Amino acid sequence: MSKILVTGGAGYIGSHTITDLIANGFEVICADNFSRSNPSSLEGIKKITGVEVKNYAIDLCDYNLTRQLFEENKDIQGIIHFAAYKAVPESVEFPIRYYENNMISLFNVLKCMTEFNIPNLVFSSSCSVYGNVEKLPVTEDTPLSKAECAYAATKQMGEQVILDFAKTSKSSSILLRYFNPVGAHPSGIIGETPIDRPNNLVPIITQTAIGQIDKMYVWGSDYDTRDGSCIRDYIHVMDIASAHTKALQYLIAQQNTSNYEILNLGSGNGVSVLEAIHSFEKVSGVQLNYEMGPRREGDVIAIYANNELVKSKLNWNPHFSLDEMMSTAWAWQKVLSSK
Repeated sequence: MSKILVTGGAGYIGSHTITDLIANGFEVICADNFSRSNPSSLEGIKKITGVEVKNYAIDLCDYNLTRQLFEENKDIQGIIHFAAYKAVPESVEFPIRYYENNMISLFNVLKCMTEFNIPNLVFSSSCSVYGNVEKLPVTEDTPLSKAECAYAATKQMGEQVILDFAKTSKSSSILLRYFNPVGAHPSGIIGETPIDRPNNLVPIITQTAIGQIDKMYVWGSDYDTRDGSCIRDYIHVMDIASAHTKALQYLIAQQNTSNYEILNLGSGNGVSVLEAIHSFEKVSGVQLNYEMGPRREGDVIAIYANNELVKSKLNWNPHFSLDEMMSTAWAWQKVLSSK
């Protein structure tokens, strides 16, 4: 049973990935200081899996504490590195905060990988690295455009850092550029738990539907898209979790042909903001109070994935439809609101 370190494991994608790793026979330890997450996620993991995951509540920007974790766990076979700040509007307002946190934590993880001979890394990248693209869907070979915000810039930089790291490292890395994760665990026990007012569309939708937000805004109605709103590739969080598990299995089995591979992780379908709203209204039976607003700084117009490469390399397929994404998100919101 291989031991895996999941950084940011109490976060939204991290917690769902841990449940999938455990279901597939991995031993998991976690590093999360709860600056952008909630300890209740780890309790939820235990309810779902029956396993209490050990967490190191450390700031990965602190090299000494990070190194101490690796010193105590010299048998780690792989790392999934989620830990990062990720809110686009906040990164526009506080760019230095994002560069410092996201880059220094990555540097420290890579230094410890080298010192302790950790063989495998799965890095949480993002479709935001593509910026505004001229041709859709994007493939892994689509040229990267100028980053539209500091968050996206840290993902572009992180990819470059890992590429340079790979040139001299014995370790192997897979970078998963995922698109827009939504939904919640089908059990309703864990899901997305925004610490403050959410920035992502689906929790804004569900909080509006439940009455926590009086009115939501669709940022931009005059884009060159089929209904004027931005287009994104929404993918269920458990489909994303499954891809991380499969990426580790792929690396551990040494099926990779290079020690640095990039894979798009999306449903392959472009969905507009208004189409997402209408899907939610259909599955929930709730009419949303929304208003069309101006464009929001940092947003790209449209992006969705060509996911053929990840399907072929990892034998992965997304299973959840848009309606299922919305229904699991709504079920989770009702659980949250009943607490």
